[in-house]
Amino acid sequence: MTENYERRHSRWYEQLLLGVPFQLLVGLPLVLLIPGLDRWGWGFWHFLPDYRSNTLIAIAVAFVVIMFTLRRLNRFPGSQMVAYTLPTVSIVFLLAVAVLFFLREPYTRQVLFTGYLACLAWFFAGNFLGRRYRRMKFAVVPVGRATRLRGTKQFDLRHLEAPDMQGIRYDGIVADLHSSELGPEWQRFLAKCTLAHIPVYHVTQIRESITGRVEITHLSENEYGALLPSAFYQGFKRLTDIAGALILLPLLAIPMLITAWLIRRDSPGPALFVQTRMGYRGRPFKVYKFRTMYCDRKGRGFTEGEDDPRITPIGRVLRKYRIDELPQIFNVLKGEMSFIGPRPESMSLSEWYEKDVPFFSYRHVVRPGISGWAQVEQGYAAEVDGMIEKLQYDFYYIKHFSLWIDVLITFKTLKTILTGHGAR
Repeated sequence: MTENYERRHSRWYEQLLLGVPFQLLVGLPLVLLIPGLDRWGWGFWHFLPDYRSNTLIAIAVAFVVIMFTLRRLNRFPGSQMVAYTLPTVSIVFLLAVAVLFFLREPYTRQVLFTGYLACLAWFFAGNFLGRRYRRMKFAVVPVGRATRLRGTKQFDLRHLEAPDMQGIRYDGIVADLHSSELGPEWQRFLAKCTLAHIPVYHVTQIRESITGRVEITHLSENEYGALLPSAFYQGFKRLTDIAGALILLPLLAIPMLITAWLIRRDSPGPALFVQTRMGYRGRPFKVYKFRTMYCDRKGRGFTEGEDDPRITPIGRVLRKYRIDELPQIFNVLKGEMSFIGPRPESMSLSEWYEKDVPFFSYRHVVRPGISGWAQVEQGYAAEVDGMIEKLQYDFYYIKHFSLWIDVLITFKTLKTILTGHGAR
């Protein structure tokens, strides 16, 4: 029976056309060839002998970096590759120019820009042509918690009626492997799928991929080692935070001074709001933000919805576009925060949460951030009502702690800043 079971996109020509080989064997030569054309025909490089190798290498390296970056970003829930293609290509080529400038290597801007446009055209075309094939197709064994799974734009979930694939090829099989309803027939079916090299996933794995959250009520099913962030990446990220803060601080100094002046003019009180919050490894620290509330109005320690009367008129604007978070760059320089990470909570809220959620303190295993996975996916939901869901997003971030999810959060944060979506 195993000869009838075949994994989707497992044939050699499918792996060639849909994988890295096609990109490197067809896409890369094409992108390198286009800058070699000019309005008179072939041989553009002939007139630039001194710059040819440097520019050619820069375009090739940029192409490979873009390719792997987009492929990694596509693995996370809610990724919209069309939206991320332009910023990814642009940032990688800017980095290439910065490296060439820093190394004082000669290059031609005209040819490099032509390579940039060629990369844009190639990856945009790939996004539109490959949308159908990038959507994962899974067969769902209809027992236990797997029956509650529903498909999304990224995942096509098809619930089986019997232990047979009926000639359809799938990327994998999803089942509740802990369910008592998983009888002998379904177990034999899963064994046949495994023999045919079709991966079998536990329902929690796929649910995490669909929702971008980790179920904290079933945290015992996860190994704590899988939730331990990489020490190497933590060090690399700290260096990146310092470099980014030192670059941004001079650029944002004047806008921050103007913002402080507007706050003081809008309502009486200091321009900065300073509050003690729970930080890295459970250590308290003072977070800096632009004040967005009246000083003479008290609340319960958290924002009470979008129409909170304590918020000043200019405070609503600052919150909508996240301008109130800018002073936290000083927290980043001091090592108390990172640009990307779980949002730091006040001491009172942290103590409150820890009483109800035993795993809450584990979110402090990484530095808190100015922006984070929960903020870009969930928005600034009410701290009490959305606490459990927010914590699930935080645990997903810790579990997938890497450069790639930080890049994705950065893109989503920029989109939030430009649109004001999810602000409070």
